[in-house]
Formats: sequence, structure tokens, C-alpha cells
Amino acid sequence: MRLGEWRANAPAREAVADKVLQVVEEVLATFGCEADPGCWITWGDEPATRWMLLAPTDAGLVTLAVRVNIPQEGPRAAGKLVRWARVQVGEFSVEMQGGHRFASASLEGVVLRGIDAEADRIGAFLRAVFAAIDGRPPPNGVAAAEAGATEATE
Repeated sequence: MRLGEWRANAPAREAVADKVLQVVEEVLATFGCEADPGCWITWGDEPATRWMLLAPTDAGLVTLAVRVNIPQEGPRAAGKLVRWARVQVGEFSVEMQGGHRFASASLEGVVLRGIDAEADRIGAFLRAVFAAIDGRPPPNGVAAAEAGATEATE
């Protein structure tokens, strides 16, 4: 999913306010991400306060920790670019039961979990990451799978 799509589906409106995304977009641009990049956001337990973003670039994987409002400072985004050769990927597992899929994976210490349509989005995101790690272009169908998963959740 693109950053703009994540914004439209955020669990807390203040988590993706204009002033927050301005900081996030500036940091992503510094790392070489395109405008409105394909990314993964983990909202966590307190999305109105902090969340985590993962975005693949040509050079590697950007990990960005976002704090929505630091007292007397405003929003903060702190990140790093991990070169593809050093990206840590845990197991990617999928379980199916009763017509439902559950996907789970770990990428740079961030746990990605989802059911059904979100499991499909995790799979599409990870296929693109695996291709980048291997130096291949994203597999055919990744963009289509992302679009289909987005439509399924709307």
C-alpha cells in the first residue's frame, strides 16, 4: 500500500495529521524514497502517539519510528536505511483455517501480522522486499495484489 492509502485508513486521525506527514515525507525523501512510497505501517498499541513505517528503496529498507507529538517540539521521525545485504528477515508463515488466512513475519524486528486481506497485503509487501534483497524487480502481480487487497478492505 502507498503512504496515502495508509493515511486514509489510519486508526487515529491525529497519527497522520498534515504536520506529522510533513516530517515523515521529508525524512523519507532524504533516504531516497519516492513521493507517496509503497510501504508498511505498524500502528501498534498507541497509534495516536507513535507508529512504525517500513519502506523499500533501491538502496535498502528504510525503517522509521514516528512520534506524533513530542511536548514543546511537535512530531518526530527517526529512521535508518538498512542496506539490502544486511536486512534481517525472519520467517514468513501463513496458516489457513476455516477459509481464513493468517500471515506473520518479522522484518528488521518489526512484526507484521494480518488476517485475510491484510495477510494478502503482507505477502505482496514481502514479495517486493524479497525481490529487492535478491536484486530482482518486484514480481508481477505485486501491484495488482496490493490494489486488490486495498479494495477488499474498503
